[in-house]
Amino acid sequence: MKLNKYSYFLVLFIFFDVYSEIKILIDHITFHALYFAFLRHPLAFFMIFTFPYLNMKLNKLKLFY
Repeated sequence: MKLNKYSYFLVLFIFFDVYSEIKILIDHITFHALYFAFLRHPLAFFMIFTFPYLNMKLNKLKLFY
């Protein structure tokens, strides 16, 4: 499996996990809703914020093969 496909699947599953929270945040953006979204899905939000760094590291790793 290529690293780019891995990255796309990772993003797909992350957004699938937080889809309901994102829908609530788009409808009614409040600090309360944002707070509970982070509490319910901390790993998914951590991966969303660190995905550009992870993708960059995976692409650099691919160059050495």
